[in-house]
Amino acid sequence: MGAALEPAPAPRPARLWRGATPWLFLLAPLALLIVFTYAPIANMVAYSFTDWDGVSPELHYTGAENYAELFTRSDLFEVFWVSGYYLAASVFQIVAALYFATILSFNVRFRNFFKGVLFFPYLINGVAIGFVFLYFFQDGGTLDSVLGLFGVETDRAWLGTPESANTSLAAVSVWRYLGLNFVLFLGAIQSIPGELYEAAELDGANRWHQFRYIIAPGIKPVLSLTVILSISGSLSVFEIPYIMTGGATGTETFVIQTVKLAFQFNKTGLASAAAVVLLLIVLAVTWVQRRLVPDDKVDLA
Repeated sequence: MGAALEPAPAPRPARLWRGATPWLFLLAPLALLIVFTYAPIANMVAYSFTDWDGVSPELHYTGAENYAELFTRSDLFEVFWVSGYYLAASVFQIVAALYFATILSFNVRFRNFFKGVLFFPYLINGVAIGFVFLYFFQDGGTLDSVLGLFGVETDRAWLGTPESANTSLAAVSVWRYLGLNFVLFLGAIQSIPGELYEAAELDGANRWHQFRYIIAPGIKPVLSLTVILSISGSLSVFEIPYIMTGGATGTETFVIQTVKLAFQFNKTGLASAAAVVLLLIVLAVTWVQRRLVPDDKVDLA
């Protein structure tokens, strides 16, 4: 019996076209990524070595002068203490999101309703949230009215001191971003094969055992991602405190300070240097976190 005929190789132009096809699909997103992400970052790094005021068409190269000023002024880095409130709030946020995602991943009544309730705040515009909670925390506002219904009388200005203001703003941040972490955890939990739960129930495992030995190992990559997002988000908080307080009463964050340097004091070069430093800090924290908690492959089988 003769040998089977091998198919003739495709012509060279067809092979070249087949190899170039994936890059053609990537051309548009790569162009958008370069134009709206990498090009602005390159410009920001370039501006950080100049004395540009953001308005004048002329700018002069000043070397590392902006970075020297940045690291010799301790007041520019003291605002990072404010990020501690948001970092502590993000811990509570992750725990709460994981709890609700675990509960609603099982068959409970009205779970779709509660999923919508938890995720809905993340869909609201941040400016609207800032104005809503600005009235919520004002003297005699919604919070004081609700507390009055339970017989709790308070004349406390919730946004009047640095401690209470930062705590209130961090609580608003938890309310808004809880839904994002909740959806990430819920998707990861629902991707775990259902046969594992059935086998665990046959072995007499309760809900806690299922969480400890099935859910927790199965969502480790997503948990690592949420930690990275929480840390970077805590360091770069801007929207809510800027709208609600404008950085007053000790609520100024590093990003708010950078925006003021650029647009209020016309020090775009110094603000660009501050933005570069913040980017490097976030990248360094992410790198350390990835080294301490490596993203190992999960195998539950």
